[in-house]
Amino acid sequence: MNVASLRPLLAVLMVVGFCSCASQHVGEHQTAAALDSVLAGSQRSPENRARDVYRHPKETLLFFGIRPDMRVVEIWPGAGGWYTEILAPLLRERGQLYAAQWDTGSDLRRDTVQQYKDKLGAHPELYDRVTVTTLASPPAVNEIAPPASADMVLTFRNMHNWMMLGWERDAFAAMYAALKPGGVLGVVDHRGNPTVPQDPKAGSGYVRQDYAIRMIESVGFKLVGTSEINANPKDTKDYEKGVWTLPPTYRQGEVDRERYRDIGESDRFTLKFVKPK
Repeated sequence: MNVASLRPLLAVLMVVGFCSCASQHVGEHQTAAALDSVLAGSQRSPENRARDVYRHPKETLLFFGIRPDMRVVEIWPGAGGWYTEILAPLLRERGQLYAAQWDTGSDLRRDTVQQYKDKLGAHPELYDRVTVTTLASPPAVNEIAPPASADMVLTFRNMHNWMMLGWERDAFAAMYAALKPGGVLGVVDHRGNPTVPQDPKAGSGYVRQDYAIRMIESVGFKLVGTSEINANPKDTKDYEKGVWTLPPTYRQGEVDRERYRDIGESDRFTLKFVKPK
């Protein structure tokens, strides 16, 4: 990837930035057009684009109400920053992206965060305005963005990790603190079977939707919308190796790989909350 190959993408985003100066907010039509350009951009690998069929990034972000002039926090983008490749170019001209990464208390986490920072540093024409912060386990003070400053916080397939660690309430409390009153929290995670009792540690990687809603609302958020954008009815949610049996992880290796490839990525809930004014 080089700057020349990104010029069409950057030109579109500059137009969106110009339009937002003429009106209070960028409209959904302009946002959708900007997302189309970002999603087609050369900063995204063929492998990442291939996952759009399961992750529906355009539809998901529009459902949450994103605009290019927002201050957004992405929670735990990991080493590869799959959503960062979309959010950073979208927000670069008129908005702001905070990436709340893992803490660096172990070699694995330190390497993950460094890989992410290396990715940002390799292409400053896209990522130079991303601010990296930390969402760490308590009793750490988690200021993932300046207090009450963010228009939106987004977390993709992370809630089950915090449940395993036993600090999901602390994680969502940090998000609540970062959001402005009226700000939006968007949550996507692997949806558990509603007839099976919820494992409080989410050992299978699945989280019941009703359980997630109750827990997140207990922090102070209010649910304002749900979507089936990321649903997958083929997912039976009963695998010995949990959700990681499915692509892209394929935890069982070559065992029944074709079967799991046909199922695709997991069934996921998509939840929109607000911080009350």
